[in-house]
Amino acid sequence: MSYIKPAEVLDAMIDTGAAKANAGTLQMLVRGFLGGAILAFATTLAFTATSQTSLGLAGALVFPAGFVIIVLLGLELVTGSFALLPLAVHARRTSVSRMLSHFIWVIAGHLIGCAAYALLYGLVITKMFTDMSNPLIQMIIQLSETKTIGYKHMGYEGMMLVVIKAILCNWMVTLGIVMAMTSKSTGAKIIAMWLPIVIFFAQGFEHAVVNMFVIPAGMLFGAHVSLSDWWVWNQIPVLVGNFIGGAVFTGMMLYLSHSSPKNQAADVKAQLKSEPAAVEAIVAKGSGL
Repeated sequence: MSYIKPAEVLDAMIDTGAAKANAGTLQMLVRGFLGGAILAFATTLAFTATSQTSLGLAGALVFPAGFVIIVLLGLELVTGSFALLPLAVHARRTSVSRMLSHFIWVIAGHLIGCAAYALLYGLVITKMFTDMSNPLIQMIIQLSETKTIGYKHMGYEGMMLVVIKAILCNWMVTLGIVMAMTSKSTGAKIIAMWLPIVIFFAQGFEHAVVNMFVIPAGMLFGAHVSLSDWWVWNQIPVLVGNFIGGAVFTGMMLYLSHSSPKNQAADVKAQLKSEPAAVEAIVAKGSGL
């Protein structure tokens, strides 16, 4: 049978997280570039579907196509890694420094990939920046401003709102990553991962990589958004919320759900055992022994 049981999926999550953390720098950068660009392709596809049908759900139904391509080709989405790499660190399959290095290089790749697609797409949709009449241009500008100065005008409540929407978003996005691991069949993987991605996109939650395209593209088209508006009122809080959604609500919760009680007890025992050893080492070093 092609179905993979949840306990085996948990092992696959840890294995995948370790492999991602220990990949080469160039691989992480290139995979991040492709992941960002492909997700930007899917975003404009969703905007096109929404514009043509006047139904937001139409865009949500087609958006997962980009996510599927990324997962099946083994490319990178830092939002997916937010669920997998902390588990690999917990299982001592990689280090915190390797995890953080992975996040940084993949995010850098996303930013370059999204910027490249934004420029190329901008040249097409504006007919080499000679025609700004396409309704998608105004849609992107408005969305860019809503995702930044819209929260800014709300102040503290806006900051809390964007973080909460980012948590809810990546709870579903990382479930899409996990659902792809529940089957050995390509067709079943596609269907399984499609479901959570539709749920997130249809409800307008905040995804860091999507925003790495939408906001700069809006700025390119003339949105009244500054770099500080982008990073302070969207990109940084969305990354924080996405990390919480992936690491806590998917990674940790699935670990607590499906890791055997024996393994969980062993983890606690190992931590308790390591703490006195660390204290003794510090004392010995300080005393010159």
